[in-house]
Amino acid sequence: MAEASISVDQDQFSCPICLDLLKDPVTINCGHSFCMVCINDYWDQDDQRGIYSCPQCRETFSPRPVLHRNNMLAEVVEKLKKTELHPASPAHCYARPGDLECDFCTGRKRKASESCLVCQTSFCETHRKSHYEVPALKKHKLIKASTRLQEMICSQHDKVIEIYCRTDQSCICYLCTMDEHKGHDTVSAAAGRTEKQVQSKSQWRIQEKEKKVQELKQAVNTLKVSAVQRSAGTAVSQLSQTSPPDGQ
Repeated sequence: MAEASISVDQDQFSCPICLDLLKDPVTINCGHSFCMVCINDYWDQDDQRGIYSCPQCRETFSPRPVLHRNNMLAEVVEKLKKTELHPASPAHCYARPGDLECDFCTGRKRKASESCLVCQTSFCETHRKSHYEVPALKKHKLIKASTRLQEMICSQHDKVIEIYCRTDQSCICYLCTMDEHKGHDTVSAAAGRTEKQVQSKSQWRIQEKEKKVQELKQAVNTLKVSAVQRSAGTAVSQLSQTSPPDGQ
């Protein structure tokens, strides 16, 4: 029997906190899945309150849920990784207009697949291998190929921005926490990004509700005006029917 082929989007298997493919995936009580390290780090910041929430839907739990690796999801992610790592055909390797090019290719440039925040460079599938094989480079922070690398570096300290300051609502580097942001309420940049996304969605929902309320009020006012106009028209018609003819 032929093996079924299912097309999936890699984003479906990405951690909402770090935005990378799930590592040691765990599924919490509300049904959302995260990297075990990411959700533990996120919940460590709530230990004092004793109330733990889902970074995605904000459902709360108390006491802290016990996490277990989702083996089935882990197997799916591993298969997805192997599929993604298969060499692409030459026609799809080369950068097209609008694509981010590999900084190390000579001659015809290949399409970049990842960028390094430390090196501030982008690599194709071939040239990214050094960051997985050379011990010193393994510590570098790799992300999906991006043209916005400079925005992810602190302009003051020239360090990777990996912290979100809730107090000032800004993204900062670890050196910033020792200077002007010392003592501020901070979380990881990924956790801060998730919080901002949740806030944006909540704000959008509030605006949509307010819009519907305004539309409903307008509809009610329109009906009232129409009712008044119909009543006035009926009164005039009745008056004209009861008025005596001219000359009487």
